[in-house]
Amino acid sequence: MTLKRLLLLPLQIVVGFIVIIDELARPLYRPLIRRFAELHVVEVAEAQVARLPRFVILVLLLVPLAIAEPLKIYGLLLIGETHITRGLLILVFAYLASFLLIERIYEAGKPKLMTIGWFAWLINFIAWIRSSILNWLKGTPVWGVVTATKDLVARAVASIRTAR
Repeated sequence: MTLKRLLLLPLQIVVGFIVIIDELARPLYRPLIRRFAELHVVEVAEAQVARLPRFVILVLLLVPLAIAEPLKIYGLLLIGETHITRGLLILVFAYLASFLLIERIYEAGKPKLMTIGWFAWLINFIAWIRSSILNWLKGTPVWGVVTATKDLVARAVASIRTAR
């Protein structure tokens, strides 16, 4: 293993962990996002956001992002300090803000946001990192466990939906 690969391994593991969590949570949060996006008030708000200038959209995106991301870290710190209930509530709130508010602003303003050179470069770079880590993970034994767990979660969500 080269020195460069050895030095990048901790970053690869952290990003890999985040990708795994995202893959496992996707069956839970995607239906919620889809239903939220279909609300008339959300559709109207997205249309309003899409009409704004690109840097106004960027500020609208960055403000909740600047609040939600530190809250995620704070929630993890609380959990680590044995304040599990409070930490989990903060994490859930921060992730809901990310999934619902930030993602909707991003989707509504994406065409204009991608005209900002450095922003487009950053988004493409993040997508490349995620894709690279995902491809690396798919070659490890961990991926079989992730896939089986993801399928189990998806089936559980589907059975809850059909039980209604």
